[in-house]
Amino acid sequence: MPASFVPDDVPDRLRAARAEAVARAAGLRADVTDMVDAARGSNADDEHDPDGATIAFERAQAETLARAATARVAEIDAALARQADGAFGVCEACGAEIPAARLTARPTARRCVGCAA
Repeated sequence: MPASFVPDDVPDRLRAARAEAVARAAGLRADVTDMVDAARGSNADDEHDPDGATIAFERAQAETLARAATARVAEIDAALARQADGAFGVCEACGAEIPAARLTARPTARRCVGCAA
């Protein structure tokens, strides 16, 4: 049974967070593409530059952040699917109701506080 009180704004907040995560992932992927394109044909030896991070490091960091943003989209999509099928607000581990305060703070929560700990 879904939570007896799920704040009305949770679905809207989830959709807004999803749009933000999609835009972030796209922007980071574009950054990676730009880095690769800028380095193509360059003979710069950034790997041995003592003044900072290498292009490879920066690219790896952007790729990691893009993967995290994509994972966030999947997490939000799962929460929206639970909301659509009536399972939103129910702990996946014990079946108890997830308190509204937890859903307000973390709308993608799949577990109650006790099971999440």
